Amino acid sequence: MKIITGRYKGKNLVMPKGIRPTQNVVRKAIFDILGDISGLAFLELFAGTGAVGFEALSLGAAEVALVESNRGASEAIRKNIEGLKAQNCCLYPLEADEAIRVLHKEKKFFDVIFMDPPYYQDLPKKTLQTLSAYDILAPYGFLGVQHFKKDALPEEGQKLNLLKVSRYGDTFLTIYQKTEA
Repeated sequence: MKIITGRYKGKNLVMPKGIRPTQNVVRKAIFDILGDISGLAFLELFAGTGAVGFEALSLGAAEVALVESNRGASEAIRKNIEGLKAQNCCLYPLEADEAIRVLHKEKKFFDVIFMDPPYYQDLPKKTLQTLSAYDILAPYGFLGVQHFKKDALPEEGQKLNLLKVSRYGDTFLTIYQKTEA
């Protein structure tokens, strides 16, 4: 797997076993929808390889936080951070809901939150509820959810407006924007 654009374009990423990486077409779509992310704080939940977060860093995100509880995937992320000599990039080797609580306690806010939870576990809805309870999305920030086509997500959430839903085979990409400061 390679980074597809930005200053790290073409750099290889270490791939752990048993991870379903975000397809290139979906990664490209995320950043096409978001536009210029230079200087923004970016959080990737269920990071896997961290490919989406590293893509954000490559495109000029000011800071990137990667959350991944799987030991093998976390080790791959560490190797990718080292291999890219990635500045302003940190790993939280925690479950997503625990990391959200920790980040909230640390008073961290992110301009963009992206999550790609494992399919068939109803994690998108559960994680949206946790994010609603522990608000770490900056005012007017974006929340992107990659999910299985049968995982129905709400059209609106607390302080969230649905911006776009795109389909890529069995994968959906749902983008929300926070409405209130």
